[in-house]
Amino acid sequence: MFETKVDRRQFLTLGAVGGGAVFMSGLFPHVEASAAAAAEEFYFVQLSDCHWGYKGEANPDAANTLKKAVATVNALPTAPDFVFFTGDLTNVTDDPEERRQRMTEFRDIVRGLNVKTVRFIPGEHDASLDRGVAFKEFFGPTYYAFDHRGVHFIALDNVSDPGARIGEEQLDWLRKDLATQRKDARLVVLTHRPLFDLAPQWDWATRDGDKVLHLLMPYSNVAVFYGHIHQEHHHQTGHIAHHAAKSLIFPLPAPGSQEKRTPLAWDPAAPNKGLGWREIEVAPKPAQVKMTEFPVTRS
Repeated sequence: MFETKVDRRQFLTLGAVGGGAVFMSGLFPHVEASAAAAAEEFYFVQLSDCHWGYKGEANPDAANTLKKAVATVNALPTAPDFVFFTGDLTNVTDDPEERRQRMTEFRDIVRGLNVKTVRFIPGEHDASLDRGVAFKEFFGPTYYAFDHRGVHFIALDNVSDPGARIGEEQLDWLRKDLATQRKDARLVVLTHRPLFDLAPQWDWATRDGDKVLHLLMPYSNVAVFYGHIHQEHHHQTGHIAHHAAKSLIFPLPAPGSQEKRTPLAWDPAAPNKGLGWREIEVAPKPAQVKMTEFPVTRS
């Protein structure tokens, strides 16, 4: 098993605030030796579904959860290369002024991260009511690509369209971006909603996600990380693996397990139940991915 530069004990404190610690080295089993040699070991932290501004019974400590997450990341003995927030930074509001106020507060809190690079994509709570206008004012483009140590990252927006679509303009952009990559390139896709039909009746799907997957399918090394569903979940589309992150605000029920996707009840005896973090360890040879989910300990 590949040994990461940050061991399990050093990440146990992340379990108290949720989110996911993602180790990237060796994640792609089909990459050629030459491409593998060009890549470097690194890790990043994924945080999702903070819902800043939420007030309700599902998390009586909502005003502090994000702040605890920032403090926990800052306490890591080895800083991540970057932090990525996969949407729903803020809780939805019909008031444009209140939306911007929540984004201001969220931005001010995460500015406290002692990490050089912090990246964002919106969730539907951030962007669906104004097609991402306020999000762009505070955090920049809603979709983009970047390269980091031999891995090509693609951040997609499947929330600014209130119909839960990527849209033809973004699909055309994606098509052109992928054309610059080798077929064995290491690709990581970050979205808010799942790209596959997990539970369409709960809005846990992207209506044209199949078009995205069609564009990705010719590439042999693709991993997708997303949020939105507030729980750990794994799915496979051919050779493309999809992994959902837990939330920083409250857990949601298993896909389709009940009529409505109402938050799971807060348990005062286990206030962090349903929040957690993921460690991903990968062995390049033989091709093997090990994912270990750690339960949140009572704080």
